[in-house]
Amino acid sequence: MSEFFSPFDADRPLMLKCSCGRDHTAADHHAEVSADAAAATLRQRSLTSEFEAYSNEFIEATLVKALFPQDAVRRRFIKAVGKGTAMAAIASVLPVASMQAMAQEKGALEKTNLKIGFIPITCATPLIMAHPLGFYSKQGLNVEVTKTAGWALIRDKMINKEYDATHFLSPMPLAISMGLGSNATPMNVATIQNVNGQAITLSLKHKDNRDPKNWKGFKFAIPFEYSMHNFLLRYYLAEAGLNPDTDVQLRVVPPAEMVANLRAGNIEGFLGPDPFNQRAVFEEVGFIHLLTKDLWNGHPCCAFGTSTDFIQKNPNTFAALYRAVLTSAAMARDPKNRELIAKVIAPQAYLNQPEAVLNQVLTGKFADGLGKIQNVPDRADFDPMPWQSMAVWMLTQMQRWGYVKGDVDYKQIAEKVFLITDAKKQMKALDQKVPEGAYPKFTIMGREFDAAKAADYAKSFPIRKAG
Repeated sequence: MSEFFSPFDADRPLMLKCSCGRDHTAADHHAEVSADAAAATLRQRSLTSEFEAYSNEFIEATLVKALFPQDAVRRRFIKAVGKGTAMAAIASVLPVASMQAMAQEKGALEKTNLKIGFIPITCATPLIMAHPLGFYSKQGLNVEVTKTAGWALIRDKMINKEYDATHFLSPMPLAISMGLGSNATPMNVATIQNVNGQAITLSLKHKDNRDPKNWKGFKFAIPFEYSMHNFLLRYYLAEAGLNPDTDVQLRVVPPAEMVANLRAGNIEGFLGPDPFNQRAVFEEVGFIHLLTKDLWNGHPCCAFGTSTDFIQKNPNTFAALYRAVLTSAAMARDPKNRELIAKVIAPQAYLNQPEAVLNQVLTGKFADGLGKIQNVPDRADFDPMPWQSMAVWMLTQMQRWGYVKGDVDYKQIAEKVFLITDAKKQMKALDQKVPEGAYPKFTIMGREFDAAKAADYAKSFPIRKAG
């Protein structure tokens, strides 16, 4: 007897759908069963003493990295005072504000029923998987994760307080806080959801046209104006001598529609989030020209955040959300969990993508659409630190391309929107010297970015819109 239908079973109705009785296909049913089994395995791993130790060390390392972004400074400090003294010193200064303490000290929750928005892309992995793995409920939260059609809708639902927290493109909280494209509403980035994890994908008809200098007149899709995708694509094109405002067309297209637009010939390519770069290869309509990690290795993409008002009114609830998402990020960072995570987030309720596509993205073993299998383990990663120098770089690009007019107080905006920890506040309260713990330097396409020289950096580009 078929596992799908029972046409000769007198005791069962004949339903031309899944044999479980639900209105979905047999393939969807198998995906859900596989996802449930994978989630159960990951939940078991999360309950082990090994993962608890790993998660605690991950949170502690995240804190120390925030305090000492320059590794050489951290090493000198530990060599000078010793590991034990260093740990005691940090613990004495940060008894409550550290993420480690947040994981242990739980105040009464002000609000337990929460609605969190997400766009169905792999960038949202920590936020999404915290739901089926029970990390929200473990913190006493009843969270509804809601698939959302586009970034403008995410913005509007956050401004209208229909969502309590959300998956953001990391420049969005900066733009919303500054009133760019919307009414000014203070927002905060709590954690970066993912680093890397994007690509420039081109139509197969351009596989012999890989030099961006030859792309004048091309039409490219980006997911939103206030996105790393927009800023990185503009940077890449400008480095090749093209003005992204006059030499090509940039179109805002929801991620889920990018592959269809590529197939239809409406665009030559896109710089978009995964899994749609890999989906274009899977559908045999495009190839991966380059991964964005090749432009800026470790660049931020998406973020988890909420409004400043929500944090002020619900500090304990926010801390609980923070704990859940950080625990999920710790799980996602471990390569041995990636194949199971692909199963967990594949079903229709989350990404609604073939597991094989997600597996290629998350493990970094993927077909590039040009006949080769690539092995790039850090194609996508989940480092949660919202470095404020990342925010400053985004602001320089907003200024460069005319989204922001006039002078910008980069650090004031970055520190207001991107939350590292409460470390600085607590250290000031104790009359401790506040370390420079938020502005590491980055290298973008071979050029160093120093947030301390942001104004000069923004004005240094020969191709820009700003005057």
